[in-house]
Amino acid sequence: MNREDFDILKTNVIYFDNGATTLKPKVVLDSIVSYYTKYTANAHRGDYNNSLIVDRLYEETRSKVAKFINAKRSDEIVFTKGTTESLNIIVFGFMKHVLTKKDEVILSKAEHASNVLPWLELQKEIGFKIKYVPLDKDLKLTLDNLKSVVTKNTKVISIAHITNTVGDIRPIKEIGKFAKENNIYFVVDGAQSIPHLKTDVNDLNIDFLAFSGHKMLGPTGIGVLYGKYSLLDKTSPINFGGGMNTSFEANGEFEYKSLPTRLEAGTQNIEGVLGLGTAIDYLNSIGMENIHKYELELRKYLVNELEKIDNIVVYNKNSDSGIVMFNIKDVFAQDTAVYLNNYNICVRAGNHCAKILKDELGIKNTCRISLYFYNTKEEIDILIDKLKASKNIFEVVL
Repeated sequence: MNREDFDILKTNVIYFDNGATTLKPKVVLDSIVSYYTKYTANAHRGDYNNSLIVDRLYEETRSKVAKFINAKRSDEIVFTKGTTESLNIIVFGFMKHVLTKKDEVILSKAEHASNVLPWLELQKEIGFKIKYVPLDKDLKLTLDNLKSVVTKNTKVISIAHITNTVGDIRPIKEIGKFAKENNIYFVVDGAQSIPHLKTDVNDLNIDFLAFSGHKMLGPTGIGVLYGKYSLLDKTSPINFGGGMNTSFEANGEFEYKSLPTRLEAGTQNIEGVLGLGTAIDYLNSIGMENIHKYELELRKYLVNELEKIDNIVVYNKNSDSGIVMFNIKDVFAQDTAVYLNNYNICVRAGNHCAKILKDELGIKNTCRISLYFYNTKEEIDILIDKLKASKNIFEVVL
């Protein structure tokens, strides 16, 4: 689907690492080049034509993002460096000021490091309790399992909509409703879901949402923090500098600007913002429902073919996204990745930044295939052929 828009695919690379970052269509690259060649200027810093053009495009992208996730207002959208920074702002800009020692924060062991380490760091300072939702036999997080660890002291639920390892689509709407009914803050890591699923933050009852541009066809170094206005307005900056203040004096008096500028200190990744806006236009032109439907077709085909190979173990055969974890029996995951690289096939190998998932999975490292709409069954066939021939893997790797 739309493969002609991605020049890198003309190099015959087979790219199955979309969970790490996606390829960029030509229109996104063109938008970045246009910024640098036609109207380079800083945003919200000048009164000349190029600066005014950049101001308009920058804020138009903010509105596009708000519409893309159905936020109620564009000032609920803050531009960041990525999902990691967005989650850190949530934890240290908001949660730090509302959590106490008696409170509990609910995570799962399938979470990315960016949704675990900030909580562990803040826990050292405040002393609240972190609890992990037990996963079911298919490594999925269910509402019932989540309810089993919630108590009257639970203050926050912070989980991914889709995990970058197991690939399960969590019941976010049901969890959001439960959280709202129990006065629990609900934080969602959308890094792996926003590029693949139509998302409505109001329908899902999400308080805070974090995601990255580079996983949805946009440039690296640009991310989004969404927060309900009433909560975001209580969020303190964790970065300080130009653009986010209205005044400051030598005597220590200062005043910050209103949202969202207060949380966007310094010169922003302007070309990243503009590229993200173009990426959203591109995704909308295809349709998020169409993307998800096609990915599920590819996934079904891939898993069926993998299961025909005797020495392949698939760990998440029943998940419902384009993420598939597997290993060749008795072969180190990185060796498999190096072997496939010899045939220009790109997969991820390792713990995928989810270093406590081993407690649930029973192994530390896996190979991960993460699909997107420009992948094809023909590419999967090539992968399967090479995996079938993997009996000579060490001859190739060594």
